[in-house]
Amino acid sequence: MKFIKAHATENDFVVLIDVDDHNDVTPDQVAFLCDRRAGVGGDGLLRVVRRDGTWFMDYRNADGSVAEMCGNGIRAFAHVLVAEGLEDAREFYVDTRAGVKHIRVLSADSTDAVVAVGMGAVEVTGVSTASMGDHQFAGLGVNVGNPHLACVIPGLTAAGLADMNFVAPTFDPEFFPEGTNVEVLTELRDGQTHMRVWERGVGETRSCGTGTVAAAQAVLADAGVEHGTVTVNVPGGAVEVELNEGQATMTGPSTIVFRGELSS
Repeated sequence: MKFIKAHATENDFVVLIDVDDHNDVTPDQVAFLCDRRAGVGGDGLLRVVRRDGTWFMDYRNADGSVAEMCGNGIRAFAHVLVAEGLEDAREFYVDTRAGVKHIRVLSADSTDAVVAVGMGAVEVTGVSTASMGDHQFAGLGVNVGNPHLACVIPGLTAAGLADMNFVAPTFDPEFFPEGTNVEVLTELRDGQTHMRVWERGVGETRSCGTGTVAAAQAVLADAGVEHGTVTVNVPGGAVEVELNEGQATMTGPSTIVFRGELSS
């Protein structure tokens, strides 16, 4: 089976081309392929499938668990469709376990792309807390097709965030019965925030696309602003998130690193 290694703001993926949906993968196979020492290496795996005339992104976390949606992953997915000649249009739809997403490929070649994704509705689910080592945070519960706890820390600087000892968080299992992603954020300043994220089923990653949407929602709410556009800076780069009337659009880069073929 052909595969592609891709990343979107350094959130990296093994992408399997399985248009005819003949090669489902087990959790153990996913974990092996995502292993950075024994496999290809990645934060997750994307399987490119065509079902009932619509593209479907089958996304798995690095531990093999099934995930509803990945915002960075869907940019890489769309890039692969165009770069590999599987999709001629520059505007199309991709189905996910979190619903159908509207895609606009703003630019693309065999290695680099810029993709805008209609992320759909953003739902604020309440306020909760998390602990990370010696730190305790209050944050906004946000559903972007998957769960997030986005924590804006008063007075936190970008340098302070970078120096923070980032470890596996604990959170309220009653508030998040399926687990959650946890974002730690600086306050909104000049239309920007800085973010680090601990992803459910993965650990800390260089970026999380749905997390940047949750981050934008949280920093705007913290600033008392209902709508707006936020540049979310992550260790792997930056994306732009526009929130308007409860709907989010995320725009950011994708890079194809290399192509290969699995022997078995």
